[in-house]
Amino acid sequence: MRKFIGIFSTIVIVVLAVVIFWRYYYVFGEGVKAGELNYMVKKGYIFKTYEGKLIQSGLRSRTPGSVASYEFEFSVENDSIANILMLNSGKVFELHYKEYLGTIPWRGHSKYVVDKIINMKEE
Repeated sequence: MRKFIGIFSTIVIVVLAVVIFWRYYYVFGEGVKAGELNYMVKKGYIFKTYEGKLIQSGLRSRTPGSVASYEFEFSVENDSIANILMLNSGKVFELHYKEYLGTIPWRGHSKYVVDKIINMKEE
């Protein structure tokens, strides 16, 4: 009986570790988004994270007769990247991001995490 409990506990721990890794640390997708940086802020009650919004060019309409812009909300883990973005609000950026399946409090509020600035233009 003791051996069964040990094996069962080990299996449960391994399965739980795999699920947590897959949900919160596995990179589901990567990509590049371009647009005008609307804002970049550092906020949070316990974990201070960098959050930003990129307004992409082009218009879309979910309902006939209305107009809306494309918005890309993201988080940034790296302090130096976040500081560059904070100092250059309103400029056009090309940002490389990683997409995760879930968010964790110390990484940010978004499942999209910017890890690189590819290009910055004044416009």
